[in-house]
Amino acid sequence: MSQVLLRLREGADRVIETSCANIILKGDKAYKIKKSVDYGFLDFTTPEKRRAALLRELSFNQRMAADIYLGIEDIAGESVLVMRRFDTNGVLSEQAAELGWTPDAGQMHALGQLVARFHGDALVCRDIQHASNTAYVLDSNRQNINIFRQQLGADLVDAYDEAVSVTYKKLETKVRQRFDSGYIRHCHGDLHLGNILIEHNKPVLFDCIEFNDRLSQIDVLYDLAFLLMDLWVRGHHAAANQVMNIWLEESARREKDPAQVYSGLELLPLYMSMRAAVRCHVHANSGGEDGDNMDKARAYLQAAQAFLKLKPAELQAVGGLSGSGKSTRARSDAPQTGRAPGAVILRSDEIRKRLWGCPAHDALPGAAYAPEESVRVYEHMFDLAQHVVRAGQSVILDATFREAWPRERCAEIARIEHVAFSGLWLDLPASVRAERVGLRKGDVSDATSDIAIQQQAVDPSQISWRIENADAP
Repeated sequence: MSQVLLRLREGADRVIETSCANIILKGDKAYKIKKSVDYGFLDFTTPEKRRAALLRELSFNQRMAADIYLGIEDIAGESVLVMRRFDTNGVLSEQAAELGWTPDAGQMHALGQLVARFHGDALVCRDIQHASNTAYVLDSNRQNINIFRQQLGADLVDAYDEAVSVTYKKLETKVRQRFDSGYIRHCHGDLHLGNILIEHNKPVLFDCIEFNDRLSQIDVLYDLAFLLMDLWVRGHHAAANQVMNIWLEESARREKDPAQVYSGLELLPLYMSMRAAVRCHVHANSGGEDGDNMDKARAYLQAAQAFLKLKPAELQAVGGLSGSGKSTRARSDAPQTGRAPGAVILRSDEIRKRLWGCPAHDALPGAAYAPEESVRVYEHMFDLAQHVVRAGQSVILDATFREAWPRERCAEIARIEHVAFSGLWLDLPASVRAERVGLRKGDVSDATSDIAIQQQAVDPSQISWRIENADAP
């Protein structure tokens, strides 16, 4: 054990050990010391390399958590990162380890927005070598997983290697096009639940990758994929779906071409698979006498392979007057629809606000609801829907669909794109809908109870979709 570690451990409240560092919690500070390890994708085998990595860690993490990352100190000839100590019970991985934990929907919404805004502000990579970083990670995963070939199971290792190689070969051109489109940026790089803190009910990103630019200068969607994969594999499918949808909506507001944001989803199964493979070899490298880490490594490798077994995309639509429960139904159905992490929800209310450059929870002027504006909203929603299903992800359209033409257009798009279509019309009494609308807080819809009452009823006999008649629960 190093002199600095011995010194800092004296009087320590807790010592946390990871695969490449020790973190000593003492008083109101946390001290991080890099281990002298070489995993191929990182090399901390000299004091100089460890210091350089800590300086980069300080600089990079101050983008997201400046009040946590305080500075570098030299103790007993070793560089140490000094951080403000925070309650580790606020780290999402710690919370997720508790039996019965369920992600808070408000926190997941804020997390999706935070990650999208971070990606939107991230420095675009112009170094052409980083256009091939996906291939670099695939090679790194292959090498690190093969070290544990026998423990993991040779058949499983070989089957995954073949599946991911075939998938990458099909998508290689599109992966590289993401560099040309400016989506390779200086990202977090290690965005799993263990590096997300909830403090004062708000998410904070910390502990990003500093040791290898090829693992941090990456596709923003690959960065997001770690979080989505981690939630999904832990069984929190609704949270993964929510984070994806909020990230997409916020990114569509910030990027020049919303269609490209949604088209990128074609790469998501590959990226989530690669992230699961990363967790596989990280757990395998962690060792442990009880074999628990190897069991986890094997489970992640199985998940990595499962992400590559794609389900056909489908198009669904949920219609009904204000307060009929469209959005609630869409959020409920989306995690179980199509491939992981579920269906993309395209909300006409959110799209209308975005097209007008209006924050989601601010009210629009009456002109935004003119007939020609509603046509513009539907056309944009349908255009995005086609990009999503072409990318292989399922879609749920959330709109009133009071007129026949947008309902008919849904079926037409499904025929054009050769995907299955189902339409659902939610029919509730006006009084029930008005009561529901009156209870809304911080909602993207501008509908009021009066609007819900005044909306002209739609003759169910004119609707070919499946109709559900139910009172509010």
